[in-house]
Amino acid sequence: MKSMTGFAALERRDEHSHRSWDVRSVNARGLDIRVRLPDGVDGLEKEVRAALSAAVARGNVSLSLKVTPAGGDAPLRVSPDALSAVLTSLKNVEAEAHAHGMTLAPMSAADILGLRGVLEVGTGAIVTVPLEVLISDLANLIESFNLMRAEEGAALRGILSAQVDEIERLTDAAVDLAQARSDHMAKVFAEAVARVQEANADPEKTAHDIAALAVKADVTEEIDRLRAHVIAARALLEIDGPVGRKFDFLTQEFNREANTMCSKAQFSALTEVGLSLKTVIDQMREQVQNVE
Repeated sequence: MKSMTGFAALERRDEHSHRSWDVRSVNARGLDIRVRLPDGVDGLEKEVRAALSAAVARGNVSLSLKVTPAGGDAPLRVSPDALSAVLTSLKNVEAEAHAHGMTLAPMSAADILGLRGVLEVGTGAIVTVPLEVLISDLANLIESFNLMRAEEGAALRGILSAQVDEIERLTDAAVDLAQARSDHMAKVFAEAVARVQEANADPEKTAHDIAALAVKADVTEEIDRLRAHVIAARALLEIDGPVGRKFDFLTQEFNREANTMCSKAQFSALTEVGLSLKTVIDQMREQVQNVE
């Protein structure tokens, strides 16, 4: 079991380049891969997408790579096009302000250089790194990434396992309450029959209606299905691979049975067990959202 949430970073240096990698992911319904790569790494995006698709089944995954010369950060230069556009815009703004009787404070050169896009990385800073070197980096990065996701997945498995145990305990408690509830329901039905007899109602129709109510109030099927879902959940916890979608569906089934039990209960102790089940199942559903 792996978590859909993860992060890994990798730094590599050699005589020619300094390479900074990072990859991170959050939960998502499907697999969405976003890649940010510098110039001079032709063919790498295809390798990145293939490697991530093989390593990750679900999640919103973002990977970025920054490559700079080994001697330090890339030099900066003024972008002539951006500077011209900025100066033209400033001139137009000043003219419009003057037409409205306004005087604007002058901007310094430092102010202009601080505007977005005016300074850019020099074209001479592009560093060519052999594709096989980058692929080796990528393999190490994904290995660290999957290790972190597996560690978080192990923690999730422990939490989910404890929640399944609690669901089983509450289901067993519902079974123990079944006999007490049966005695309670028998008393309720007997009192109902007595009232009906006093009203001289049709005895045959009354018996039929009471039998129908007894069937509708029976929670045996819900208990049996809860037990079956517990078995299915434990089986999913043992699978070595993506199980998030199946577990999410299973939590919906758990919740359906707990809701039905509450609606049928008509017995405070059983209602309390049903509400406790719903609480645990809601907590489980939140955890399952992070399972790959």
